[in-house]
Amino acid sequence: MVMTSAFAPRGGSAQVMRDLAGALVNDGLDVTLCCGSIGLPGSKSHAETFFSGLDVRAIDFSEAAAWFSQGRDPMAAPVPMHPSFEDRPGAPDRVFASISPAEYDRQLAVWRTLLADVGRPDLYHVHHLTHVNDAIRTTGDTPVVVHLHGTELVMLSVIADQTPPAWHHASQWQQRLLAAARRADRVVVVSPSVRDRAVDLLGIGPESIDVVPNGVDLTVFSVDPLPAGERLDHWRRWLVDDPKGWDESGVVGSVRYSARDVDRCFHDPATADPLPVLLFVGRFTNMKRVPLLIRAYAKARTMIGRSTPPLVIWGGHPGEWEDEHPHSVVASIGVDGVFFAGWRGHDELARALNCADVLVAPSVDEPFGLVYIEAMASGLPVIATDSGGPPTYVNSDPSRPNGWLVPPDSEHDLALAIVAALGDGAERQRRGGRGRGTVEREFGWTQIARRFEAIYDEVLDRPGC
Repeated sequence: MVMTSAFAPRGGSAQVMRDLAGALVNDGLDVTLCCGSIGLPGSKSHAETFFSGLDVRAIDFSEAAAWFSQGRDPMAAPVPMHPSFEDRPGAPDRVFASISPAEYDRQLAVWRTLLADVGRPDLYHVHHLTHVNDAIRTTGDTPVVVHLHGTELVMLSVIADQTPPAWHHASQWQQRLLAAARRADRVVVVSPSVRDRAVDLLGIGPESIDVVPNGVDLTVFSVDPLPAGERLDHWRRWLVDDPKGWDESGVVGSVRYSARDVDRCFHDPATADPLPVLLFVGRFTNMKRVPLLIRAYAKARTMIGRSTPPLVIWGGHPGEWEDEHPHSVVASIGVDGVFFAGWRGHDELARALNCADVLVAPSVDEPFGLVYIEAMASGLPVIATDSGGPPTYVNSDPSRPNGWLVPPDSEHDLALAIVAALGDGAERQRRGGRGRGTVEREFGWTQIARRFEAIYDEVLDRPGC
């Protein structure tokens, strides 16, 4: 099987691709990964580094990224930069809907060359709807399973509702992606909410769509309570010794803290006891609602008082944000206790979750939400909104809640949930334990991989395959 992604490693879908491919290989399948790559070996966006241990064939976008930093057009580089589903001014990967037919042809040519070099497999597993689907079409009649993560549907929804003026080629991309979805042998989505959107936006019947959630590595993300002193040492390292937070300058390390700042906010001022830690993990895109979280946290501080636990913002790809920058929101409202840890490796995230007590991520219409189940696997209760994927596994059994669900975009309800979660350690522990149980039963990669294998078998058993 050849598994593809148009992009260099970044974000949740790359994690899914790596873990799923690894689980399939462990179960005896022969899998080759075809994807993008940026940077030198050892960097997080370098494909062979990120997908270490797997068979990887990559398109190197490093020169295109360098062209962008030099003020040149990355889409005109010898190997053009991959596009994006998001329209982020100042980013080298422009939104698909702005890519012209001539630029599309160049994207297609690069992928045709890679796929020809790899050779024709028994089956393609294609992550996302992109130009890669069209490149695969030219290789022959090989069966194709398309795996939607939801971001492509967000772009198609914007096109359907009100196309931005700068998206000059939106209708062409809409037609390409719809055609790719309709000719796929099977479409897989990560949650029922994504399935509903796919039916609406792609015009395909629900009977041709399988819902298979993302999984989690239960050995990497596990319950590992650390002593208070060791937890604090980690927070000092991430926030003081190796600062990676950044402000509107986009410069990594432009937001930094002193050891005194950390000691003051991570301990109860009255008793000097360690305080629980509230953790957000994610990018600074609109759907993540980080500014709303910061304002809700400020409200929670007024309810709790001087002993309010800290909020750590973990993530935010350097230089990438939409609308208000979260650090600017903190400064404008003057809220204390918010710390920016910056963008860090997935291996460090597992340790950070073991150093935290509650995950809070008020995203609206999150397609699935991999970080929620990673937190639950680590024994943390989660605070999420009652939208998108999280309600399918957060508090899905009302008699045994494993977190807190709040209405989307409700600053007040989010503040109340923060107060409730931080104010009752015993309840946090109960809900966190139930969350770990949920993940063990439903989201281990071994179980998820075998569900995909059943889909592959059905597709390959069809006449003509």
